[in-house]
Amino acid sequence: MEAYFDNAATTAVNPKVKELMFKLMDLDFGNPSSLHMKGVDAEKYIKEATKRIAKELKCSEKEIVFTSGGTESNNLAIIGSALARRRYGKHIITTAIEHASVSATTEFLSKEGFEITYIGTDNKGYIDLEALKNALREDTIIVSTMYVNNEIGTIQPVEEIGKIIKAFNKDIYYHIDAVQAFGKMKISPNNCKADLISISGHKIHGPKGSGALYIRDKLLIRPIIYGGGQQHLMRSGTENVPGIAGMGLAAELIYKDNEKKMDYVKSLKDSFIERVSKIENVYNNSGDAPHIASVSFVGIRSEVMLHALEERKIYVSAGSACSSNKPHVSNVLKAMKLDKEKLESTLRFSFSDTNTMEQVDYAIDVINELVPKLRRYVRK
Repeated sequence: MEAYFDNAATTAVNPKVKELMFKLMDLDFGNPSSLHMKGVDAEKYIKEATKRIAKELKCSEKEIVFTSGGTESNNLAIIGSALARRRYGKHIITTAIEHASVSATTEFLSKEGFEITYIGTDNKGYIDLEALKNALREDTIIVSTMYVNNEIGTIQPVEEIGKIIKAFNKDIYYHIDAVQAFGKMKISPNNCKADLISISGHKIHGPKGSGALYIRDKLLIRPIIYGGGQQHLMRSGTENVPGIAGMGLAAELIYKDNEKKMDYVKSLKDSFIERVSKIENVYNNSGDAPHIASVSFVGIRSEVMLHALEERKIYVSAGSACSSNKPHVSNVLKAMKLDKEKLESTLRFSFSDTNTMEQVDYAIDVINELVPKLRRYVRK
């Protein structure tokens, strides 16, 4: 049996999405900037995808800009806002548990003269709201937080965060990295008072290389890619029509009967956690997101356990997939103040509605078999 439990890294593309994308690559392959009918037809697919994404985000279609994925969306949101608002201040607030596409971006801006404040978390991975309140200043221009943590699945109180920011100064931009939240829960920019929201296609059974950024209407933001002026001058370059159309359809499909799907996904996660936690010196670090489980197998290094599971065709992750090919200690787990043994032995299991309870059963059986063997090997 094969069990793919790395859905927070990427998901299998929905067959209906593949079918649509193939049609666009094979038949309707026109450049949407072309004036002839092939171009007009291609543009229609972009408009339809925009309508689908806007519907799920409950926003205007003109507030959607398509990108190459969550990383570009985060870069455009933060760098674009910082460049546009630098005359009002150079102070940016983010957290100690952000994805590398946010933390590396703020690190870049710090070298460009911006001051970055990093907010810590409690031992469950929740942002310290008092620290956020105390960090806000007159020269603060952007606050960037994730919605759902990509490593442990903690759901941040984004509505409360948005209220805190806007009560202090309504002109401070609030950016939400919703890559792990979109497709798992309903997201409304108005409810969380967000000015910018990043989403990604390949986390919702859409194609890799597809993403979008919600930009609140009339928000002052600078593009970071220049050229032919596509997408209202905000993101130049010929649009990736198959990717955009595929992401739009994936969004529509993932939100169809979404509550039922997520209840099912959560049942897989809950069953897994309940059973794996019964194993001696195995600890659950997971947040409330329905699809992400973080588990520490104390006494076994994470990469050893990962490859032992891989040999049995069980695929999981050690931290964020974007940097998992480089050994490192998770900044998320460090922010939670996990002890060294847990830091070095944590794996992420992430589920989707394509998984089955039989796969969970199989994984638990294999883990029960592997843990004592690997611990004996380590002790020797």
